[in-house]
This record gives sequence, C-alpha cells and structure tokens, in this order.
Amino acid sequence: MQTIRSIAAAVLFAVALTQSALRVEAHVAADEMAAAASKFLDSLNGDLKATATFDFKDDERLNWHFVPKDRKGATLKEMSAEQRQLALALLSTGLSKEGYHKATNIMSLESILAEMEGPSRRFPRDPSLYHVFVFGKPDAKGTWGWRFEGHHLSASFTIVDGKYFASTPSFFGTNPAEVRQGPRQGTRVLGGEEDRARELIKSLSAEQKKIAIFDPTAPKEIFTEAKRRVEALEAKGISGAQLDKKQRAALMKLIEEYVQRVRPELAKEDLKKIKKAGVEKILFAWAGGIEKGEGHYYRVQGPTFLLEYDNTQNNNNHIHAVWRDFQGDFGADLLSKHYEQQPHGK
Repeated sequence: MQTIRSIAAAVLFAVALTQSALRVEAHVAADEMAAAASKFLDSLNGDLKATATFDFKDDERLNWHFVPKDRKGATLKEMSAEQRQLALALLSTGLSKEGYHKATNIMSLESILAEMEGPSRRFPRDPSLYHVFVFGKPDAKGTWGWRFEGHHLSASFTIVDGKYFASTPSFFGTNPAEVRQGPRQGTRVLGGEEDRARELIKSLSAEQKKIAIFDPTAPKEIFTEAKRRVEALEAKGISGAQLDKKQRAALMKLIEEYVQRVRPELAKEDLKKIKKAGVEKILFAWAGGIEKGEGHYYRVQGPTFLLEYDNTQNNNNHIHAVWRDFQGDFGADLLSKHYEQQPHGK
C-alpha cells in the first residue's frame, strides 16, 4: 500500500512540475512578445506609430494575405535602421530559430526577384516592403496580437490573458523555390517542406500511392488561398492508419516542419493537440508528379488542422505553404472562451 501511495505521489508531483513548466514557458513567451512589441512601438514617431497600431477588435487583424498588395501597417522601408532591428526582434519572439531563418531568407528573395523581373511593377520586389501590425496594447498578462507580413510571408500571433497563444494562419512561400543562378545558386529556403513530402510519397507502395495520389495534375494554387476561416477540405488521401511505423514517423516529421516554425514551447502545445486528435486520422494527399522538378501539390489534414503546399508556378519553382487551424486561427477558440468568462471584455 505504501508503494502504491509513493508511486501516486510521484506521479502527481511530476504532473505538477509539468504544469508549472508550461505556465513558466507561456509566461516567458508573453513577456518577450509584449516587451519586444512595446520597445518597437516606443521607438516610432507619432505618425508611424499610428500606422502600426490598431484596436484589437479591428477587422484588419483578420485581413491577411501573401501576395504583393496595398497593406496597412508600418513598413520596414519607412523605419530607421534601429526601428527595423526592433521590428525583426519582435518577429523573432514568435518564431523558432529555424522559422526566423526561413522568414528572413524569404524576405531576402525579393532582391533576387527584382533582378529577374526588373523595375516595371506596380508592387516592386523589395525586401523592405514588409509590414508590422500591433493589435491592442502589448501586455504580458493581457489579450492582444501582432502580425508581420509581406510577399510570401504572414506570421500572425494572438495572445489571450498572457497565457494562451495562437500562431495561425502561418504562410511561408518562396519564389524562386530554388535559386538557380548567381551567388546564391542552390538556395532552397523551403527545401524541408518539399523534400520531406517527396520522401513520404515515394516511400509508399504502389497500392498506397493509388490511395494517396488523387490527381495526376497539381492545382495551380492552394485551395484555401487566404481565406479568413477555413473548413476541412474533401477527405482525400491515405490515412495515418494505413501507413506503417516508418511512414507514420515520416508523416510526423513533415508536420513538424510546419509546426516548428514557431518558438518551441508554442510548437509543443500545437503538436500535443494534433497527436491527441489522432495521428491515425490524419490524411496525406498528393497531386501531380512525384519527381523533383515536376509540378506538385500536397496537403496534410487532421481533425484540427490543415497544411497545404503547392509548387506549380514559374516552371514548378515557386512554393506556397500554409498552416491553418480549423478552430484556432486568429485565436478564435481561445477568444471565445475568454469572452465567455469575461462577457464585457474586461
């Protein structure tokens, strides 16, 4: 009996430690984001600060996209060198080291596009045309949000009560997907998103491929585009239950390539939710060719999330890759609970 009690006490102690660690991690993330956003805003003059700030309930918080377009928010181009560094410091508080590396390299590809396409464009290719938005008042214990966005990059974060975080929609894209000439030849910013998926599709047996590949021709764009709210797409592809152990591990590695764009403690919570909903229920679907250089599309869809990827434009050298949460985009599920508990938004 004493042994059983000792084991039970040890288990309870371990659970308490885990919960405490998660609270500390959340606290660190909230502190770092709020501090970085406040420092950034404090560095701006009146007009530029007004351009960067919005009410938390402003419709602009949901107005995301990944194409070159007229945007609100303060651009890096308008900022001093110090202000740009503070804007990038804010971005780094939301992303993992690898995610930040991908994001800044996506921005740098604009210079390559400018050389390839020339200056005669309505929206010039410019690595400084990225916008920063802060929604509400940055507060380590409050509810607010921020977004960093421009061509081929949209990183959106919602913080609720300083404890809960949402990091979707999350869009990363690259053009060129592979730099094929010049001093950066061979650069593939989203190589992991492409290679892990191809390794998985090529690991399938002939029978498994018949289930996974739903169209010999890839669509020209991701189906969800930049919708503010997404619902599950048609259930196509092969399920986790139909994969062997090694293939399921490869599927999870592909999912992690997307989820781990964000800082580790936030990614850990997202992965926990995905696994709790059931890896066996996740669908992996492919369209197009499976050899490198061929136009291709894939999606990974689970009960709670959707990843979409497409590489068909510019001679199959242009990637769009998005990560969505059916209930959690823009913190919708978290905010619903928050407002239920605080109906007046206090």
